[in-house]
Amino acid sequence: MHSRHEALPHCWESRKSPARAGLSTGLSKGKDRLTHHPHVHCVVPGGGLTADGRWVSCRPNFFLPVRVLSRLYRRLFLERLQAAFDGNRLELFGALACLREPAAFARYLTALRDVEWIVYAKRPFAGPQQVLDYLGRYTHRVAIGNSRLLCCENGRVRFRWKDYRANNKCKVMTLDADEFIRRFLLHTLPKGFRRIRHFGFLANACRASKLARIRTALNIPQPAPAVEPADYRERYAILTGHRIDVCPVCAGRMVEIGRWPRSASPPRPPPRCDTS
Repeated sequence: MHSRHEALPHCWESRKSPARAGLSTGLSKGKDRLTHHPHVHCVVPGGGLTADGRWVSCRPNFFLPVRVLSRLYRRLFLERLQAAFDGNRLELFGALACLREPAAFARYLTALRDVEWIVYAKRPFAGPQQVLDYLGRYTHRVAIGNSRLLCCENGRVRFRWKDYRANNKCKVMTLDADEFIRRFLLHTLPKGFRRIRHFGFLANACRASKLARIRTALNIPQPAPAVEPADYRERYAILTGHRIDVCPVCAGRMVEIGRWPRSASPPRPPPRCDTS
């Protein structure tokens, strides 16, 4: 993620722009088949904020040269990968154990430098709000939802997946339970690793003040202060757009008239000390 954070602002500033860019990023680690396919989604505003508070927009229908950006990202990523190897911060197991030798690792990186890396950039078709809504759902979901699980029998797991190469046709895959768990754990992030990060004028430390300056520069009114929800029902409505205190049949407001008392739990047996 640090390589991507360095690549975008550097490519922006190399065009002699006095403005500082911002970006929000989300990490995704796989596909519907639970295979390992790490990639990063970046939401980048089409402009930047200068030190004196001016907003500098990019040219219409053009933000950054994609080929230059992809090669810059490739160089920064491989440099950080080499630095992690030199600092003994890489753990190589299984099929990658052969890369523990410095000469083998150097040959591996040399081959990667000859590959064209893909940086796919496009403007949102439906609008920025739809992109943020999509990524908000995309980045917070687990590797596989319960609705896709079909059965688990005789040590094998069957689940549905969508084949995008066959016009989004739904198919069924069967895996051994061990292989299913291995693929599922591929989507578990290491401790301390954050899936969503913000950089530039969208960084957490300065986002509120920077966005206020941007709205002033663009003559956009400041948003109304956020309303704190009164209880869990209001919080649920704000987060999801649906109310849990509205009847789904008649749309009438449900009113709390009392609480059902909790049944008394049976007494627990005394702890048993088994010294066998």
